[in-house]
Amino acid sequence: MSVSEQSAPAAPLRLAVLVGALGVVYGDIGTSPLYALQTCLGYFSAASLARADVLGLLSLIFWALIITVTLKYVTFVMRADNKGEGGILALTALAQRVAATPRTRALLGLVGIIGAGLFFGDGMITPAISVLSAVSGLQVVWPSLSNHLVEGVSLGVIVLLFMVQRRGTGAVGAAFGPVMVVWFLSIALLGLAQTLRDPRVLVAIDPLFGAGFILRHKFSAFVILGAVVLAVTGAEALYADMSHFGRKPIRLAWTYFVLPALVLNYFGQGALVLGNPAAAANPFYMAAPAALQIPLTILSTLATVIASQAVISGAFSMARQCIQLGLFPRMEIRHTSAAMEGQIYVPQVNWLLAAGVILLVLGFQTSNNLAWAYGIAVTGTFVCTNVLAMFVFRRGFHWSRLATALVFGAFSVVDLAFFGANALKFLDGGWVPLGIGLLVAVLMTTWQRGRALIYARWTQDALPLASFLKRLPQSRILRVPGTAVFMTGNLDYVPGALLHNLKHNQVLHERVLFVTVRTLDTPHASPGQRASVEEAAPMIYRITLNFGFMESPNIPRALSELPGLALQPMDTSYFLGRESYVPAGLTTLRLLRRRLFLFLTRNAIPATEFFQIPPDRVVELGVRIAI
Repeated sequence: MSVSEQSAPAAPLRLAVLVGALGVVYGDIGTSPLYALQTCLGYFSAASLARADVLGLLSLIFWALIITVTLKYVTFVMRADNKGEGGILALTALAQRVAATPRTRALLGLVGIIGAGLFFGDGMITPAISVLSAVSGLQVVWPSLSNHLVEGVSLGVIVLLFMVQRRGTGAVGAAFGPVMVVWFLSIALLGLAQTLRDPRVLVAIDPLFGAGFILRHKFSAFVILGAVVLAVTGAEALYADMSHFGRKPIRLAWTYFVLPALVLNYFGQGALVLGNPAAAANPFYMAAPAALQIPLTILSTLATVIASQAVISGAFSMARQCIQLGLFPRMEIRHTSAAMEGQIYVPQVNWLLAAGVILLVLGFQTSNNLAWAYGIAVTGTFVCTNVLAMFVFRRGFHWSRLATALVFGAFSVVDLAFFGANALKFLDGGWVPLGIGLLVAVLMTTWQRGRALIYARWTQDALPLASFLKRLPQSRILRVPGTAVFMTGNLDYVPGALLHNLKHNQVLHERVLFVTVRTLDTPHASPGQRASVEEAAPMIYRITLNFGFMESPNIPRALSELPGLALQPMDTSYFLGRESYVPAGLTTLRLLRRRLFLFLTRNAIPATEFFQIPPDRVVELGVRIAI
């Protein structure tokens, strides 16, 4: 079966879904007109700003929107969904599925981990720069307003944003969607009014103006690409949030509503600057009549709150995928919608993001300062996505080498140009999102490596299940009424909790279930994939429960649905090993990574909570593991 054949059928399209998608998905890229062109124009003084330069910048922004968002993400990358799920980890799963060798799968996994880490870095800086940009509109109305007051108002807005996340993306999208409809209509009308004053600005659609700008300014043009990319930040959120609303609503909203509104506003800002070069200081707000600047500031603040929602929702989805794929320790995941599996709230991720955003606002203080730091994480994710997508389309969709090279080779040139331009801003603050992204990637690889070592040590010391079952009939172990469920990572070995139970209690239940949980490389397990049951010995069963990487495992419910077992909840006990770790004489984990792994282990939520096992039916037995 090809990758494309695994896509989930599209849900019926409703207006409410389109509006909800506007509220969750398009906030980030939809508020880029607040700062993108302004940052580009900041490289020129009012006296040196030529008409050809303004048209060249508009052309670069327009074609960045077309190439990176419309063609790369909306047209191509969003085709590579994993049964309706998007995001770089879903794309990684698709790429690894069609990889030919273990080495290739490992390399693709590393690309996905780096991209996911950079996405989290982007998730912290986007709310900071978006809200600061909107609130700074107050300084256009009242020029004497201090930066500290703008900073304080921004912090208040950010705290409120993260506090409402527990209500869920569905409720947030329903509330924010109508606001974004008003926002896009407003920026489109503001841009149209200015464009009608100088319709000749529309010639910037011709890519030759962008090419001419690059040829004239050479290295300076390359540097300015680091500001041009601000117009396409949020493109990755379109893909990451695909499971929340579906591919079709996101595509339709972009093509027929969001893209036209953005283009009109950018060209309107350009027309304003052509007529009044002094407006380059803040072309977005100066495009509005004085009487509308305060209402526009309020609307902009609301819109930037929504802009932050796109990356926050994507971060929740990404965190759950990381947990299920063994890249993060177990965290609490709250489902906020009975109808949509993808709508979740992850408290730990929410408050870690909040802390990071607050520190960024306090550290950088203004949106102009943050603009220097913005872009590396975004463009780094672009590059990682492009590498994985190229592999999926070549091997999964069976594209020819020529077609793959032409399409994704062109995207690679654009992505690498954007990434290189932003890399020049490393010492001016670009290290912040890159550092955040790499820290998250280190956390992922440390957790993955630590768990792999523990598993290897356990299998080395564990008793093979076949040997245990062979000796069981001759043993004098007392069998007691009821059902015992032993959670294990490998059904070929006896769980440590069972051996400890025999050692201390000298009894075995009359019915024993060895249960292992396996995460599939698809978002959801179909009913036929959910479980496999094997009777290893009389009244002793080996059970594998399969869950997709976007599902939250519920062990009691999955076991109760198995035909033939007829489990009685009050007669069933769950035995788990509570792991405690001690330093080993020889270890393959370096000291700092070992300490980091132990810290993550201590802060993981209990397995009983993660697997949704009733606490009053659990027996935990201590297990010491050397690491």
